[in-house]
Amino acid sequence: MSTRKKLKEIAESRRGTIVPGAFNALSAKVVADLGFEAIYVTGAGVTNMWFGMPDQGFMGLAEIADHTARIRDAVEVPLIVDADTGFGNALNVYHTVRTLERAGADCIQFEDQIAPKRCGHFAGKDVISTEEAVTKIKAAVDARRDPNLLIMARTDAAAVHGFEAAVERAAKFAEAGADILFVEAVTSADEIRALPQRLSKPQLMNMVIGGKTPIFNATELDDLGYGIVLYANAALQGAVAGMQKALTVLRDEKEVKESSGLVTPFAERQRLVGKPEWDALEKLYS
Repeated sequence: MSTRKKLKEIAESRRGTIVPGAFNALSAKVVADLGFEAIYVTGAGVTNMWFGMPDQGFMGLAEIADHTARIRDAVEVPLIVDADTGFGNALNVYHTVRTLERAGADCIQFEDQIAPKRCGHFAGKDVISTEEAVTKIKAAVDARRDPNLLIMARTDAAAVHGFEAAVERAAKFAEAGADILFVEAVTSADEIRALPQRLSKPQLMNMVIGGKTPIFNATELDDLGYGIVLYANAALQGAVAGMQKALTVLRDEKEVKESSGLVTPFAERQRLVGKPEWDALEKLYS
């Protein structure tokens, strides 16, 4: 089964599949190595880890396409790619789909914020008109060359116009051809429970650690009927915490040993980056 068909099966099975985010090829390898079924190529993560900047529209198409291609080469699991607002109008969205499809995306996510966008859990968001947002989703659907490529439509309207407006907008995205719906930054448990009853297409629920949405266990979200449970930046936050702990010990104690439990062992690091496979190739071609 192709990765695109596999991702469609994951979404449509509505079994609360946890999808962690990755911000580079190595983080994607760790996610896949731990047995997760799909990976989210996170715009916030790429912006934070690549630029050291906040998720406020600094990432461009070239950056996310480059990361997608590198991650596609590194892992064989399906990839959901965060394309922010599509980097412009409907024509830009069309071009973004063509570019990310070639880069290896299995699903491309677009949101309805004004540009420059910002993290869905930041204050100060605004959204474009429903009509313009629908047109951009239609352009995304029309642009794909492979009919198995999925289009995910995200709305940030709940923070601006309220929950009911967000549900109405998501329903229009479904009518425009979106395969997966993503209502971002809902703020109550009742809203989380209501969405699968209100919208017929498969849905993603975003669990932002420290964000505005109440954290639900993935088993609960499975029972509610969500297709995908996103933890876009759990790996990023864990990596930063790990770096801070290891480097604090190095600063204060003047050394870090492999036995400390603070660092991944040297041999494990080499396994993750595929050194045994490269050694075998080197022997083959020597």
